[in-house]
Amino acid sequence: MKVLRNIGTLAFVLGLFTAVFLGIPWHVVVADDPAVPWWLKIAVFCLLGGILLVLTTLAFEQWSRKVSFQEPLATETDRKILLLNSNVLPDREISEVLGLVQGHTVFAIWLGKDLSAIVRLILGGELTEYTEMMGSARLTATERMKANAAELGADAVINVRYMTTSVVGTAAELLVYGTAVKFA
Repeated sequence: MKVLRNIGTLAFVLGLFTAVFLGIPWHVVVADDPAVPWWLKIAVFCLLGGILLVLTTLAFEQWSRKVSFQEPLATETDRKILLLNSNVLPDREISEVLGLVQGHTVFAIWLGKDLSAIVRLILGGELTEYTEMMGSARLTATERMKANAAELGADAVINVRYMTTSVVGTAAELLVYGTAVKFA
């Protein structure tokens, strides 16, 4: 799928640049000639075909993720890992600091949800599309941090912090980090 998506992206970019940087100047120079040259037709087909190929592969990937999505089964190690936003746990003593662990993801919503969020922005109310997106991003990043801590043999992650950043458009980056520790 990734190869097809890359081919679609390349076709789109080549078609776009050919149509814009060669097609527009050609049209300005020979505006009175109604015949469209073969290379401009190919460029437009590459542009449109590339978009179609990228959208199709992304839709298929999203569909296959939904079909195969199951709640990750918690391993024995995952169940034992405590997440704390403080640096101490009452009645427990830290025997070893294992180091920084983190989880990271970048999420975006599809255009349809983005448009409905824009309407809601105008009319007022909670932007549930973005709330759901950030909730999914937080779960994904937290699971990745817990997996990182489990690899180190941690009992807990202390001083857990979340950080978000806007990447591009409606895509948001979410980073969760903390200190992996073992208890005595």
